[in-house]
Amino acid sequence: MAGSGGGFGLEEIGIPGREYLREALTSCTDPLKAIEDFQVENGVLLPSLRPMLPLLDLHGIKRIDFHNSVLEDLRDKLIAQIETCTKMEGKDRDKKLKDLLLKSFPVIKIKQLRPVVMSVLKNMTYIEDKYLRVLVRDKELYADCDIEIKRHLWRDNQSLFGDEVSPLLSQYIKDKEKVLFSYETGPGFFTGSPKSRRQAEVIQKLAEMIGTNVKLYDMTLQFLRTLFLRTRNVHYCTLRSELLMALHDREVQDVISVDPCHKFTWCLDACIRERNVDVKRSRELQGFLDAIRRGQEQVLGDLSMTLCDPFAINFLSTSAMKLVNHTVTQEGMPRDQPVLLLLLRMLALGLSAWEMIETQDFREPKLELPLILQFLPAMMSLIVDDQVRALNVKFPVEERDTASIIIDHSGPPPDMYDAQVSQSPIAAAMAMQYTLQTCKAKDKIGLMRVLGILAQNIRGHPFEDAFLHSLVTGLIGMKEDFEAED
Repeated sequence: MAGSGGGFGLEEIGIPGREYLREALTSCTDPLKAIEDFQVENGVLLPSLRPMLPLLDLHGIKRIDFHNSVLEDLRDKLIAQIETCTKMEGKDRDKKLKDLLLKSFPVIKIKQLRPVVMSVLKNMTYIEDKYLRVLVRDKELYADCDIEIKRHLWRDNQSLFGDEVSPLLSQYIKDKEKVLFSYETGPGFFTGSPKSRRQAEVIQKLAEMIGTNVKLYDMTLQFLRTLFLRTRNVHYCTLRSELLMALHDREVQDVISVDPCHKFTWCLDACIRERNVDVKRSRELQGFLDAIRRGQEQVLGDLSMTLCDPFAINFLSTSAMKLVNHTVTQEGMPRDQPVLLLLLRMLALGLSAWEMIETQDFREPKLELPLILQFLPAMMSLIVDDQVRALNVKFPVEERDTASIIIDHSGPPPDMYDAQVSQSPIAAAMAMQYTLQTCKAKDKIGLMRVLGILAQNIRGHPFEDAFLHSLVTGLIGMKEDFEAED
């Protein structure tokens, strides 16, 4: 390919280079005369400049320094002209850039001239394979490529793109786990708005690398699915959502318009930001799920990843918990709450993400009746017990019904609560939120009643790490309650 020879491509564009000089010096009788002739023929051919050169010599300025300064100045002017060309429209622009590349590419290995070639390449919508092959094979050239050029290289080279993306994905997981597994790093894992979280350096770098290239976006999603499948690490699900929404923030229509999860993720993101699912949003979310037709079931795999994100699981389960508390207050039944049933439906889809992708069986899991008819009423009875105990404490000591409270409202949870937590990941997620609710209320008795049930039933649960982080944070705040003797 052009530019790969010893003359670094100068001969190919009609400029005498190494080979010419070697030939001149080996075939001449007077080497000094040959060098002088070469300098005269290939110097800056301006008659007005000739008398000035001795003046530069008197000032101790070397000819190479002078020529380099001229080269740099001309190079900058040429790059500015190339940028002007890019403002042209349609075929004229493409033809001009293609002609410039044909003339300039042979000198790409000359470091001082490389920025000119890179400027042309950067502004091309399509780069021929013969050029891309040279850039990929030479590490130095590849390293000097702008990200716009690298996107052309990555498009048809998945392993090369994987090598670039892999360290960023690893860094993302480390950053998440650093917050999750340490209390000192800040106020908690779930603080901060979704938009502020996706300003993280890794997310922005990935969005920059993808640009408007749908193929690179699809490759990234495939990496995330594969890694999630291999490791079961739910932070890859978070990254899938955050990356899509980062591209949404940048208004990259080429990419977000072809992702079937975009509108659903956008709607869910708005709910998480507002910490609320109103009737309008619930209808939108339900509409997306109900609109999946036969033959489109594979979309469920990506939707389930979106819903398996710990931030989504936390939002769905806390919102469901609010509705359960509201149902207690209203003396209603869970089965009569359509928004609650929708939240549980989405929770079921998110918690089945790994199995769905692993088996490639894209079917929405059904909500089991015992969850609605037995588990939630059992949880409501626990909430009523908590309220009765809290009310009893407010009475003067002599008026408290201590014996009845201990017997009727502080005993073990109902059997159906225990049974469902061990059988259903959805029940386990709800039980975790209820446990956090008792912890937040500093209800030691309520917490001790249910904490033991979770011990054996949340191992491997997608929400396990996030729950333990929140639980430990809450328990630290209950230090005095546990220090006091019973």
